[in-house]
Amino acid sequence: MFSFLFNPFFIVPMILVAWAQMRVRSAFKKYSQVASAAQLSGAETARRILHQQRIYDVSVEETGGMLSDHYDPRAKAVRLSSDNFHGHHLAGLAVAAHEVGHAIQHAHGYVPLNFRHAILPVANLGSSLGFPLILAGMFFGATGLMNIGIMFFAGAVLFQLVTLPVEFNASSRAMAILSQGYLANDEVRSARRVLNAAAMTYVAAAATAVLQLVGFLLMRGSDE
Repeated sequence: MFSFLFNPFFIVPMILVAWAQMRVRSAFKKYSQVASAAQLSGAETARRILHQQRIYDVSVEETGGMLSDHYDPRAKAVRLSSDNFHGHHLAGLAVAAHEVGHAIQHAHGYVPLNFRHAILPVANLGSSLGFPLILAGMFFGATGLMNIGIMFFAGAVLFQLVTLPVEFNASSRAMAILSQGYLANDEVRSARRVLNAAAMTYVAAAATAVLQLVGFLLMRGSDE
C-alpha cells in the first residue's frame, strides 16, 4: 500500500520542494543583511506604495513567524513578518512591495486573484480530505472512495496552478514600482533575486501537486 511513497511521482516533488525552500531561505538571509539605499522599512514601503496607488482601505500589519508575509483580501490587510515589517533591508523592501502588489490586484479586480479567492474553500477541502480519502480507498480496495479523494485533491491542484499567475503578476507589479524611486540601479537585480526565489516555492508547490495527482491517477488505473 505504501509503495507509492517510493514512486518518482512522490519522491521528485519532495526533493523539488526542499530545494525551493532552501533557495528562498538563502536569498532572504543574504538580502536581509543588505541595507536599502532608500532606508525604508517594509512597513513604510508598503504604506507609501498604497498611498501612491490611491488605495486607502488596506492596512499594513505586523505578523509573527518567518516568511509569513501575505495579503489578506478578506481583511484588506498587508501582513509582514516582524523582520520585514521593521527592517530597512532589500529583502523587506521587495517582500513588502510584492504583498502590496496583491492589494493592487484586489483593488483593480484582477481576475486570477478573485478566482483563487473563490476556490479557496474547495482547495482547503481538497488539502484536508483528498489524501486521507485516497489512502482509505487504497487500503480498502475501494476505487469509488479513491475517485472521490482524487476529485478533492484536484481542487487543491487547481488552486496551486491559479496561484502561479497571481504571484508572478504581483512580483511584476512590485518590481515596476520599486524601480521608480525605491531602488538604486544596482539594487534592482538583488530585489528581483529575492522575488524570483520566493516565486520558485510556488512553482515547486504547483509542480508537486500536479505530479502527485498524476501519480494517484496512475495508481487508480493500475487497480482497475
